This record gives sequence, C-alpha cells and structure tokens, in this order.
Amino acid sequence: MHQLRHWPLLGADTRIAVLAHRGRGTNLPDNTLEAFSAALEAGADGVELDVRRSADGRAMVLHDAEVPGLGPLHLLRHGDLPAQLATLEEALERCRGAVVDVEVKAAPTEAGFDPAQQLAGEVAHIVTAALSGGAGPSAAFVTSFWPATLEAVRRARPELDAGLLVVPGLDAFSGLEEAVAVGAAIVLPIAAHCDAALVDAAHGRGVAVIPWAVDSDAEITAARHAGVDAVITDRPGRARTLLEAG
Repeated sequence: MHQLRHWPLLGADTRIAVLAHRGRGTNLPDNTLEAFSAALEAGADGVELDVRRSADGRAMVLHDAEVPGLGPLHLLRHGDLPAQLATLEEALERCRGAVVDVEVKAAPTEAGFDPAQQLAGEVAHIVTAALSGGAGPSAAFVTSFWPATLEAVRRARPELDAGLLVVPGLDAFSGLEEAVAVGAAIVLPIAAHCDAALVDAAHGRGVAVIPWAVDSDAEITAARHAGVDAVITDRPGRARTLLEAG
C-alpha cells in the first residue's frame, strides 16, 4: 500500500498531482461515478470526493447534507437512495489506479453529527481495504475540517494517512500546527493562503501541502511556484497544462 508520507511529497521523479474537485472538469453531476471516470479520462491524477453516513450506517458519496427531493441523508437508508448516489466502496473501485482524497463530513455543524465519529472509523477501514485489495486506488487519504475526525481515522487505521483541511478564516500556519498535533500527513489550505513559506514550513516537518479551490490561472501558477505537492481544482485539464508549463 502506498504511504502518503512518501506520496505526494514531491521528489525528483514526481510531478504535482491534479485532483478533480468532486470529479469536476466535465458537465457531469458532482460526486458521481460518471464524473470521476470522466475526470480521470480527461487527465486528472485523481479525485476529491465527499462522504456522509446514511441512517443504516453506509458511507455515501455526497457533499450536501440533504439528498435532493428526499431529505437529510442521515435519516435515509441505503435502499431508499437514488441509484446515482454511490457508496464509498463503489467510488474507490471506479477510481482504480488513481489517487482519491476522501473528505469526511462529520463536524459538529453537520446535520446528524455523531460525537463518536463512527463514520470516520468506517471510512478508514473501507479505504484501507480498497488500497490493500489491489482493485482500488493507487493511493488514498482521508481529510476533514474537524480534527476529531482525523483522530478517529488515526485510531482506526494508524497506517492510513490523514489530512487537515484548514478553515479559510484560520491562519494556514496555525492549521499546519493543528495538523501536526493530530498526526496528519497533509495540510490542505485554501489556495489564497498557500505560499512558498507555508510549503517550506510544512515540508520541513514532513507534511505534504495540497491547496484547494485552485481554479484561476493565477492560483494554479502560484501553487506551482510555491512547490505544492498536489492541487484540488475544478479545472483539472487547465491545471495540468499550467503546472507543466514551467
């Protein structure tokens, strides 16, 4: 299994990875198997996706708390959900050979908040099984804005790498300190807060840097100059072109 402490930290033979935000970059609906396939076919190295827990404990790929037309996911059972809504297992299988960033939606502000962080533990086991089985991603990691979620991931599967998403209102260097405190291998600041100084500080502590919302040409170019390890973007094709420009 790939260990993120060796990937995606840049080396002499690696390039900045491009992760399609929710599988974007095509006209297909976000966070769907079809969108993930299309993004990878278009040249993305991997995808970022969001996971929430259904009423019967299934890890489902969904960004918002509510399923359109049906209600809050945490009150719905897997059998009641539309076929377009994929399980995490299905998404990981679809992303075979790629890189997957699994963002767990499990903060106190989320609908159906579970203080025991059951979803985090379940996701950790699912991702580890996919990496170990040979029929899933080549690399994967679990991210969250909520430190307790990452602590739950680390307890469940300490060999699995975790990443702290930094709330835009928080200083990115403070986010780095928090990431180190919870044993995260990655810090994920918003693009506007990512620069060479942050990358140097993170790399000096063995932590990878993956900014998100890296969408404009200026943001993509700035990320390249800063020396980031990967980017999360709505424009994977454009990102790949600009990242390889220099």
